[in-house]
Amino acid sequence: MKFTVLPFLIFLIFRPLSPIHAQNDPYLHQQYDALHDSPMQQKFRKLAPMPAGVVYVQQPNEGEKEMRVHFQNMKKLGFNALKQIMPLPTWTIGQISLIALEEGIMPWWYGEGGYEEITPALLEQLGIAKTLSMSELLEHPKMINYQKEVAKKRIQNTEKYIQNSPDKKFMRVTSVAYDPEIGGRGLELSTKGEALFLEWLKKRYHTVENLNQAWNQYHAGLFLNEQRVFNDWEDVAKNWRNLTSREYNHVKDIYRFKVEHNLGRIRESAAQFNRFDANAPYRGGGELAVFHPFAWYGVDMEVIADVLSNYGSFYPSMHFSWHYNLVKGEITKSLYQQASLMNDFNKGGWTGGWESTGGPMQMDGEKNPGHTNSYYVGPDELMQLYLSQLAAGFKGFGIWCWNARSAGKEGGEYSLLDRNGQITDRAVAIGQLGKAMQKYRFELWNAHKEPLVGILYDWENEATWGAMSIPGRDDFRFQPVKARIGISNVLMSNNVPFEYLTPNDLSKGLAGRYKVLYLPAMLTMRKELLPVLKKYVQEGGRLVMDLPSGWYDENTVNLPTGKGSDFEQLFGATIDDFQFSGTNRQLTIAGKEVQGFTINSTATEARVVEKYNNGKPAVLEHSLGKGKAILLGFQASLNAFETSAKTSSSLLQYTLGTYSSTYSCPNALVYRLAAPEADHYFLLNEATAKTVALTFKNLTYKRITDAVTGEVVNSNQLKLATKGGLWLRAEK
Repeated sequence: MKFTVLPFLIFLIFRPLSPIHAQNDPYLHQQYDALHDSPMQQKFRKLAPMPAGVVYVQQPNEGEKEMRVHFQNMKKLGFNALKQIMPLPTWTIGQISLIALEEGIMPWWYGEGGYEEITPALLEQLGIAKTLSMSELLEHPKMINYQKEVAKKRIQNTEKYIQNSPDKKFMRVTSVAYDPEIGGRGLELSTKGEALFLEWLKKRYHTVENLNQAWNQYHAGLFLNEQRVFNDWEDVAKNWRNLTSREYNHVKDIYRFKVEHNLGRIRESAAQFNRFDANAPYRGGGELAVFHPFAWYGVDMEVIADVLSNYGSFYPSMHFSWHYNLVKGEITKSLYQQASLMNDFNKGGWTGGWESTGGPMQMDGEKNPGHTNSYYVGPDELMQLYLSQLAAGFKGFGIWCWNARSAGKEGGEYSLLDRNGQITDRAVAIGQLGKAMQKYRFELWNAHKEPLVGILYDWENEATWGAMSIPGRDDFRFQPVKARIGISNVLMSNNVPFEYLTPNDLSKGLAGRYKVLYLPAMLTMRKELLPVLKKYVQEGGRLVMDLPSGWYDENTVNLPTGKGSDFEQLFGATIDDFQFSGTNRQLTIAGKEVQGFTINSTATEARVVEKYNNGKPAVLEHSLGKGKAILLGFQASLNAFETSAKTSSSLLQYTLGTYSSTYSCPNALVYRLAAPEADHYFLLNEATAKTVALTFKNLTYKRITDAVTGEVVNSNQLKLATKGGLWLRAEK
């Protein structure tokens, strides 16, 4: 599990960090690709599947004739897979799958990702020349016919499994992130959950003394009923619920237990499906939005992605009406952040948008305190959704749905077709996008982000905020989410390429990929992380940390931040106290009012860049080796969540220093993927229709085309529709 520190310690002893400026691979793409490598992922890389999938919902009175028309229309528009089939009670999924296959539509979300691996032996068996490229092989009639037979056999085996199963159902082929089997969100545990939790504690800690240490029972005010520590496991079983809510680490252990239990379920389900059909990918991740507090839900998306390396693909659910309460319905920036975080949890693995929206929604969705959770969804909004996914690194999509449910909840919503079953402009637009994805599939599979900034996400930090989220202060669990959104918004608004990373990415040598590392609201800072960050700075990295950070270690014990501590050696300063501005005392920095957390600090080696109006250090910069560590004495990223425009300029300067992006488009959001043959740019418009200019620094191209239409474009005269987007291919 990710929660043990042993892998981190082994790394510190035996594995040096990669140089900050690697000569031949400055963004460490090879190390990136290796992070979730496996035989299954290698198969995907060779095939480069790019499913453009939709859900077919069989309507009352629809038979084979009507189905074939649907599938023919799908293929004509540019869709090539069925994300899901929802049959009437008189039909089976297998029957409909065979019809779709005959019409050239793969009847599964993974499309060609479920092909039997194309090996030299298979080519010899089929009498196909081994000199052909993979693109040519996939279009070869003999290969197409062979893989169709593989698909038919899968359909037949599935039907046989269903007929022979006691409940006449197929096994689980996808896994959700959150499963309430052992208890609800937060601290809640079912009776079964409590029993399993106690067994888990014995395996994790082995002795009650280890448990007492981990649960801070030797700290004043935190031990059992303020009377004693735990005596034995029977004592733990009887009294652990009586621990004070002031002790946070036992709460984090409940989250950890839920993560591990759920992970075991996912691993077992994925392995069972793989035994049934080793060629068919399994998918997991699911419905939990990245703007929810994962740890408080008992979820760790990164470990789910790790399991899926050997079995298939990782994905989020992305529906406008279900995921954006925290950002009050802001979509354009949020789409990329959601896709990017999920993709970045699965670096090197196959991530896709296998549960994404297809049309308008007004009557369905999440509870919506404070804002209206109904949306206009036309071709431009959908283009923003799927361009954001592509830009984040997704390889394909699965749309709910082609045609809507015909009655009840969700009736008439979410679909590419209109309520009367007619093809819409949004269906045409996304179909064209699907065609372009197929055209550039190999290029996109070879493409990478080239981030300037890495934003650190740590489950341990989120879990600490969650453990502090008690009645009356339940907003605490959302603080790390808000901070992540805040700094992301600032970077996106200024066309700065960024990527999310985790301590595990750092432990695997990926630090040198980022010229800047930003730590937002890192209330918990793992002690093991400090030497890693110190080495990153010494080798030329720029480390920026805002408040409130460095408060606790991973066990919610106060982090040493005094003179001689690892913290002080990294930042060249001590944190003497955390303070607060904007209630009974208003502080300013450079004449601007500061709202929220501040610090009393002492500069030991650091240069004081800015002072509060009370004369104390506010922004400190420590030159260490070839790099710099910057301590921001204000809650920069949290404030940016509320008012990104006001904080953008100064925060950007503190973050980047002398660095700048290689591209710029002041009036649009721009994301870039770099491939050997071409760079791909994705432009999104947050406002009304406009003409914008995309300029480059130290980048030259032969020509730039609209990747969807194929038209050559002038990058200084790019027309963006209202709430729309463009995908440009810049040929090298």
